[in-house]
Parts: sequence; structure tokens; C-alpha cells
Amino acid sequence: MVRTTQNTGIVIAGLLLSILMASMDNSITATAMGSIIGELGGLDKFVWVTSAYMVAEMAGMPIFGKLSDMYGRKRFFVFGIVCFMIGSALCGTADSILQLSLFRAVQGIGAGALVPIAFTIMFDAVPPESRGKLGGLFGAVFGLSSIFGPLLGAYITDHIGWNWIFYINLPLGLIAFAMIAFFYKESAQHERQVIDWTGAAALVGTIVCLVFAMELGGKTFAWDSAEIIGLFAGAAALALLFVWAERRAVEPIISFAMFRSRLYATSNALAMLSGAAFITASVYIPIYMQGVLGGSATNSGMVLLPMMLGTVVTATPGGSLLNKLSYRTILIPNVVILVAGIALLTTLTSDTPRWIVTVYMVLVGLGVGATFSVLGNAAIHALPANKRGSASSTLNFLRSLGMTLGITVFGIIQSHAMARKLSDALGGGSDAAANEGAGGNAGTDGLGGLNLSDPHALMEPAARSHIPHDLLAKVTDGLSSSISATFMWSLIPAVLALAAALLMSRERMDPAAEAEAYAAQH
Repeated sequence: MVRTTQNTGIVIAGLLLSILMASMDNSITATAMGSIIGELGGLDKFVWVTSAYMVAEMAGMPIFGKLSDMYGRKRFFVFGIVCFMIGSALCGTADSILQLSLFRAVQGIGAGALVPIAFTIMFDAVPPESRGKLGGLFGAVFGLSSIFGPLLGAYITDHIGWNWIFYINLPLGLIAFAMIAFFYKESAQHERQVIDWTGAAALVGTIVCLVFAMELGGKTFAWDSAEIIGLFAGAAALALLFVWAERRAVEPIISFAMFRSRLYATSNALAMLSGAAFITASVYIPIYMQGVLGGSATNSGMVLLPMMLGTVVTATPGGSLLNKLSYRTILIPNVVILVAGIALLTTLTSDTPRWIVTVYMVLVGLGVGATFSVLGNAAIHALPANKRGSASSTLNFLRSLGMTLGITVFGIIQSHAMARKLSDALGGGSDAAANEGAGGNAGTDGLGGLNLSDPHALMEPAARSHIPHDLLAKVTDGLSSSISATFMWSLIPAVLALAAALLMSRERMDPAAEAEAYAAQH
């Protein structure tokens, strides 16, 4: 496919705005969930608000990526913007948690088209010598969205109303729509092929079963319940069907043939594994800072500010170095820093000074930043234009999958470790503590039903004030021990990510060859 544009700056601005809008949405919504539940009710169903978005986004990524290869980027990117805006408008009008969850799924469909196609359009539209720098800028936007999303969500919720965390997407979306629809010029030379409907349906079904099993397991249903076992079994069966369909399809949604490339396979593995390690730090550092150290901040964006700034620091130069160094050479030092940061987090105790935790956070951020800007280029290295959308979307899909699995697996580890620590510290009640992951109430005696096994209960000053000082010390010690143990387990994907980086081949972006291909296409 040949693409030309005479307004590259405007197009890039539209792409960046779209990515910022889509990547901020989950963190903004998470910040406002307390107010949303207070007004709409449905505390027992609030998990669906996040799950519906995640399912739709993850399932849509590889499908829209492949469709963009077959029928053109612009139409599906514009569709993503429009779908995201419609979903946002509907979310603002929701009067029940069920409605909000359904409308969030509409948003997720739009995000599934926006995120992977944006990077592909950038690669197609800009000259080779600019791709590295812009890749770094795109990576920095993901880090900045993690900072400003919670801050913006808290401000809008407190001073305007939770509905406006969704309505704010409308003017941003309209600006992005105008920038892409009117200024991005794409030729009509596309390769129309048979759509892999069986693979698409199997992929969607696999994601639906897997995400809901992980979201509902240990909360709504016990892990060994028929419902959760059935969902996991369904996910496994549909995954096998997906593999079978992709091996037979003429143009599969996810091409297994591309994984024969060592660079492509290791890039995707690194994205998934580093995502799992990074999300663990993103989730449990705020809990540690507030639940153990007793921080007064209720905004996770402020707590994680040092880590997210670290991602920006390495994302930008990481992209700029693509014209000078191999992907492998850039990534290995960064992933070593990530492993070191996670390893240092395993040493956290209830007495660790706050500034030490901040240093550890910065290291984790520095370690993961370059993966956001470099891996996108590595995954589509030397691929023809009609494969880039699929390659980019597969990378984003696997990164999201790694984060989703990380949240669930390490959440189970932390909750069970916390229950054991409480049982040892408080004496007795070990059976109740062991059942905490399935909805038990360990540690509630004499505290008005306060569940000490839930780390979020310790993050509110009002809740902490009801706990006697001696008991609070034991509980915070247990919480810090469970979190450090969780970080110990998260070293596994971090070390495996380093192994993937070491196994990468030594390709590098070749500006001369890329420039020749770019000139031929334009």
C-alpha cells in the first residue's frame, strides 16, 4: 500500500492525541470508580466496567490490525475514533453499572482499532530518519498518560462530575478525527483478501472466557467452582480452535509464520514479559506506599509519578538511538535496569524509607521505558506494508495480555501471602485466612467488619484509625511482606524478558534501505 501525506506534522499530532485519549481512559475511569459506584450502585458488578473494556480492546487489536493491512489504515483508524467517541458519549449518560459496562465495551472496540494502527500509520507516513524519534515520542505518550490520567480523573470527578471523564473525550476525539480524516492521504491500492472469520470468532471467544475467568475467580466465584473451571476450559478449547484456524487460513488474523523471524518472536516475548513485570510494580507500589507507609495521597498518579517519569526519560532517547544502534543493544541495558529495579523491590519492609522506594520506582520506569518506543519498530522491521498492521497489533495484544495475566496471577499470590501473614501474626483463624481469596473475611473480629486481608482497606486513613496501633503494626508488616514476596515472583517474567532481549538477533534500522523503500512507496 502506498501512502502520501503533505501534512505529516498534523497527522502525527492527531495520532498522538488519539493514543493519549485511549491510553488515559482506563486510569481516568479507575480513579472515578468510587464516585460512580456511589451514584449508580452495583458494587458487586463494578468489575465488569473494566473487564468489558479490556475484552473488547484486546480482542479487537489483532483483528483491526489485520483488516488495516487488507483494506487500508485510515478507514479503520477513523472508525476507531468515531466508535470511541460514541462509547464515551454513551458512558456519560449511563444510569446503571450494567449500562456503563456495555458502553465501555463500545469504547474498548474503538481503542482496539486506535492503539495498534496509530503506530503503523506513523511508520508508513514519516520518512525513515524520523521514525526513531517519533517512536520515542509515541512511547513517551504512554508514560505521560499513566501520570495525567489519574490526576485528570480525580480533578474532573471532584470538581465537575464523573460523567465528564467520558465527555472530555468528545472534543479531543473531534480534533483527532479532523486531523486524520482531512490531512492523512492514503492511496486506494489495497490487497483485498478473504477475512478469517473462524479465527476472529475463536480469538474473541478465547479472550472473553479468559478475562472473565481471571476477573471473577476468587471474587464472585471460587477458583475451583464450576463456573471458573468452565470459563478456563472454554478459553483452552477456543484457543486450540484459534490455532487450528490460523494454520489453515490464507490470511490469518495472527500470522504464526512471522514468528519464524527471531527478531519478531523475541520482540513479542519481551513485550509480554516486561508488561507483566511492569504492571505488578504499577499495582502494588501504590498499595505499599499508602497501606504500609500510611501515605495520605489517594491518587495513584501522584504515587507513581517517579516511575512514570522514568519511562519517559528512556522512551524518548531509546527511539532516537534506533538509527545508530541495533534493537538488541538498546534494549539489553534497559531490561537489566528493569530486573535490578524489581529485585530491589523485593527488599521492601515496613521500615524502608520513602526516598528509597522512590529510587526503586525510578529504576523500574527507566528499565521499561525503551520497550515502549523500540519494540514497535523491531516488530515490524523489514516487513512489507501489507504485514505491518498485523505485526504491530499482535505486539500490542501480547503486551496487554501479559499485563492482564500479571495483574491476576500476582494478585492471587499477594492475597494468599497476605492471608498467611495475617494468620501467623494474629494467631488462629488460619482456615478463614486461607479462604480470603475466595471471599473470606479473615481478620475482621472486633474491627466492625473491616477486612484486614484486603490491602485497599489499609489505604484509607479513616479505616486505619479504627485499628489499634499494635495490631496495625502487625498488619502492615504482613502487607509489606506479602508485597515483597509478590515482587519476588515478578522477577520471573522480568528475568525471562532479559533472556528474550539477549536472544534477539542483531538487526538494526537501516536508514538507507528504509529510505529507498519509502521513496518507492511515495
